[in-house]
Amino acid sequence: MNSTRHRVVVPAREARVVRLATGDRVRVVDLEGRQVGDVFCFAAEDPSEHLSAAHTRTQLGRLFPALGESFVTDRRRPILTLAGDTSPGVHDMLIAACDPARYRAHGVDGRHASCAENLHRALGEVGLRTAVVPQPVNVFMRISIDGDGGLNWLPALSRPGDSVTFEAAMDCVLVVSACPQDVVGINGGNEPTALALDLSPAHESAERVPALHDTGEKQ
Repeated sequence: MNSTRHRVVVPAREARVVRLATGDRVRVVDLEGRQVGDVFCFAAEDPSEHLSAAHTRTQLGRLFPALGESFVTDRRRPILTLAGDTSPGVHDMLIAACDPARYRAHGVDGRHASCAENLHRALGEVGLRTAVVPQPVNVFMRISIDGDGGLNWLPALSRPGDSVTFEAAMDCVLVVSACPQDVVGINGGNEPTALALDLSPAHESAERVPALHDTGEKQ
């Protein structure tokens, strides 16, 4: 890795935040395999604007973007582009971030780490806050849909070293939580493990993956 590139380790059950300028890339790496990551992203100029899974699904007419397609904000502006994926390609944009109420519903007594609390803590460390917890982009998370519409929480298929790469379509603040879910078996039925964020400045990327600017929104 070039000296100008930087790796941030996201410890198991915790979150980390990075600031991205337009064109910068971040590679989310599953270090040990079968670990889900909750990805949140906020506009740097106004953090009340955030990546919206619902608006992205509406814009693209898909459950998850294809390579070269963009995630959009709640104001329907591109914020991240899916620039690379070395994993089996199974990710989720249907499920909300885990929170204290979710673990109480699971019957967990006492405090349990959650992606919602991780988000607030990570933003607070850089002097930001959010009034809402947006539905995240759940990288490596495997959710199947039955013929009758039922949802199944399945173990992630990602292998050690698998990664997903995002390119910033605007200046933004990205938060990634190594999901602490250990009641439902999405993390391979294992104890949660760490992720890593490999950051590449825009000028280092030899090949850019353009976002698709299709203004014809599907309803």
